[in-house]
Amino acid sequence: MGQRLADLIRRARKLASDRDRLVESLAEDWVRALRDHGLSRRDLEELWAALTEEALRRAGSSLDEKWTSPVVRQETEEVIARLRARVEAALGDDAAAR
Repeated sequence: MGQRLADLIRRARKLASDRDRLVESLAEDWVRALRDHGLSRRDLEELWAALTEEALRRAGSSLDEKWTSPVVRQETEEVIARLRARVEAALGDDAAAR
């Protein structure tokens, strides 16, 4: 049991690390795409809401039995929140507060 637990922990850490790298890469892409567009706070709110719903829609069509909708929603919202925080920090407070 000890070795199995250690393997699961290593796998979970690797998956979390992979997710973090993907979020960082996506954030860089979104910053480049959004920079200098003069988006308002409301524009950004709508963007993140739409991205969350689109991610949920896409995930919902490919769920297997072990993933429930609430679990997928929670993970999706957490990833989008991380992405949003990185993007808005990179864009700067003045750009995000318009």
